[in-house]
Amino acid sequence: MNWKTLEQLDLNGKRVLTRVDINVPMNGDLVSDSTRIERIVPTIKKIINAKGIPILISHFGRPNGIKDEKYSLKKLIPCLSEHLDQSVLFTDVDEIEMIVRQSRALKAGDILLLENIRFRSGETSNDPILAKQLAEIGDIYCNDAFSAAHRAHASTEGVAHLLPNCVGCLMETELSNLEKVLSKPRRPFTAVIGGSKVSTKIDLLLNLVKKVDVLVIGGGMANTFLKAKGINIGKSICEISQLDIVEKITNLAIKENCKIILPTDIIVATELKNKTNTKLFDVKECPEQYMILDIGPQTVKEIKQAIKSSKTLIWNGPMGAFEFEPFNEATDQIAKFVSELTIKGDLISVAGGGDTISALSSTKSDKQFSYISTAGGAFLEWVEGKKLPAIEALRH
Repeated sequence: MNWKTLEQLDLNGKRVLTRVDINVPMNGDLVSDSTRIERIVPTIKKIINAKGIPILISHFGRPNGIKDEKYSLKKLIPCLSEHLDQSVLFTDVDEIEMIVRQSRALKAGDILLLENIRFRSGETSNDPILAKQLAEIGDIYCNDAFSAAHRAHASTEGVAHLLPNCVGCLMETELSNLEKVLSKPRRPFTAVIGGSKVSTKIDLLLNLVKKVDVLVIGGGMANTFLKAKGINIGKSICEISQLDIVEKITNLAIKENCKIILPTDIIVATELKNKTNTKLFDVKECPEQYMILDIGPQTVKEIKQAIKSSKTLIWNGPMGAFEFEPFNEATDQIAKFVSELTIKGDLISVAGGGDTISALSSTKSDKQFSYISTAGGAFLEWVEGKKLPAIEALRH
């Protein structure tokens, strides 16, 4: 890694402007899932233990530069205080000059949370004036928001150029795990990619076929691959406009000696709803009036065999319409299998992006993977091989 960590900077008495992501799901005014808050605790405690003063910046929702109580970070104070085991100060003043004065009055051990950074119109446009104003609030900049690292915003990219900078504990963990998997994977290396649309994962697939030994394709996107092979898919979801790119991916996989696993048997139904009547067919025998909604047991068996022979696995997306029973079964079975191999030490497993965490959490398998990334778009763009602006701004 060519970025600095918190340990490499002298934090004693310094105001550490810390970009975090506490854009958490809510149930009314209560946090319904505190995972993102829990994951920033080590960074904040490390700053305090080094006698630094953490000043937290985060976005929350999409207020589009307008101050709206609905998106105020004030409602997160109780949850933050509980997990940090101390009170958290909060400021919602508009004038940056006033916030600078407030920051200079902080004492060692204090934690200050700024109001939603997206209330400021210059945030998403990466306004250099806002970046300069933010830099005045701190002495050091720490980025612990990997999930926002694909955004070139004032608080993620602009301010990083104006202060001595480093990565936080969560960012460091994310980057080290992803580098370990993608840059120097233990082989054989398998990728399990699902989801509904090929069009949202073209760059991901084009990058992975050059890196992995086996590429498993499931979910609705597999239908487009099957259609490209001339297989009838009944009334299943399919992107006809992507048939050419699917052929390109398939040909590139052959060139790169990457084996693609597609469904060989399928679970079908006439409607997508919980506990509807289902049927099992060979993939070449899908009835015209049915939809493919999950992969069948033979396909699951083939995928398990590929994973068992692997040393490294990366997972993004479900194998079926997992939100509806019983179309979660294949995803659940494979997830449990991956977690078992991971626990034994036979497999390094990393998952993240989109619906992946939800798909794995029903079986608690997400707790057993080597690493689960809470980042969505940033995780995918990193796996796609793209440079993330907030990461590039931290490089030394």
